[in-house]
Amino acid sequence: MSGTPDIIIIGSGVGGSTVAAGLAATGAEILILEAGDHIADLPVNRDQRAIFQRGHFRPKETWYEANGKGFNPGNYYNVGGNSKFYGAVLTRYRREDFETIQHREGVSPAWPFPYEVLEPWYSKAERLYQVRGTLGEDPTEPHHSVVYEYPPVPDEPPIADVRARLKSKGLHPASLPLAVDVEAWLSKARTPWDAHPNSRDGKMDAETAALEVALQHANVRLETNARVTKLEAGQGGRIERVTYIKEGHEVTATSKTVVLSAGAVQSSALLLRSANDRYKNGLANSSDQVGRNFMNHNASAVIGVSPSFKNTSVYQKTFAFNDFYLSDGSGGPPLGNVQLLGRISGQVLKGSLPRVPEWVLNIVTGHAIDFYAMSEDIPNPDSRVMVDGDRIVLQWQRTNWAAHLELVAKLKGILKSIGFPLVLSRPFDKRTPSHQCGTIRIGDDPTNAPLDTYCRSYDHENLFVVDASFLPTSAAVNPALTVASQALRVADHIASKDLQR
Repeated sequence: MSGTPDIIIIGSGVGGSTVAAGLAATGAEILILEAGDHIADLPVNRDQRAIFQRGHFRPKETWYEANGKGFNPGNYYNVGGNSKFYGAVLTRYRREDFETIQHREGVSPAWPFPYEVLEPWYSKAERLYQVRGTLGEDPTEPHHSVVYEYPPVPDEPPIADVRARLKSKGLHPASLPLAVDVEAWLSKARTPWDAHPNSRDGKMDAETAALEVALQHANVRLETNARVTKLEAGQGGRIERVTYIKEGHEVTATSKTVVLSAGAVQSSALLLRSANDRYKNGLANSSDQVGRNFMNHNASAVIGVSPSFKNTSVYQKTFAFNDFYLSDGSGGPPLGNVQLLGRISGQVLKGSLPRVPEWVLNIVTGHAIDFYAMSEDIPNPDSRVMVDGDRIVLQWQRTNWAAHLELVAKLKGILKSIGFPLVLSRPFDKRTPSHQCGTIRIGDDPTNAPLDTYCRSYDHENLFVVDASFLPTSAAVNPALTVASQALRVADHIASKDLQR
């Protein structure tokens, strides 16, 4: 590879790695800069006390609230990004998510294109990430032009029992689309995969699915431990230099095209920090929208407990239901998605309840079923990422919280009705990255959106932003597949337009 690659991709998460996979076969010289390193294959990867009680993998980093109070965020810096720890749920946004939706506390705006534009790319992304699933179980599932290549991950017996109980109440539990080879995962250690790091253990994440495809091509190179600190724009508006720190030294690189995929918080922070005399409010920010419209799903863990229920499952996370996704069930505004969490053990739960003896928690979790309730967070320009020198300041203003509380209340009622007399819930806070998105959104109007519909900056023709920050809405399902699908669409656009110049 020459000293001046054709394309620099900043970040190796779902956005960056999938763009690389989509562009690798073009022959363009591609350099991927990743701030972290590979996750080593070590016993600590399945040590639940280390992960959930001691925070072994949490970053040594502090972000700040607007009032100056610091907190430790739950974002990860490693090859593959946050997907190394994700629950491997690769769900499509519903067709209605691309349209205007009226919620109790505001409006979720329409996307600049309909579901049908992204649908073929959803199918390609599902193949790339080897998604396991089935169609026909969920009434809200949008049209698929291609069926899943692999059957769904099977329910373990206690989970099949709960699924049957829910069906008896008229609900529609449906198999989750999962990017995991469960046999390979369990052969390493009998733990869930949700929130556990993956070191080629059977989970298809940004590294093991997309990046692995890209790196099979000699024209693609990955440089780890390379933290990008600044982008420089020339007089013509093009990004001319990318500055990063490698082994304590400052390095400058140039390329024809720059793809920024550092995540919804870090991508916006980098653009804001790259302000200069011409771009005083930061790069790609003539709309004053960079960092704004930060969204983070409203999410709660909901745990049903019954002395007569014995949960012997290992991984648990195999189905969801969307009966309250498009409405509250009575014709009112939407509430959200309900899906199983990865199996919670006493070791996991003690991370949230440190004063309770672990043996007590093991008894409770042995008779419990664990769900994740998730509701849409509506874009709000005052919910934003800002920078103060080297500090990241996160001013998150939750929206649609009342609807989320109603979803949790409905779920509690359902669990009690199917034989779980004790139901506990706990919301996730800002320390948990519940699908951060929206800070550099796409749109048709450059006065209120930094990016066009192909994630190209309106201000800098050779800059693309391809990670969850481009999402104009958060919907109420896991966004990783939507990011991957748009990344393949953007890669195709770059290959047909920019690389032909």
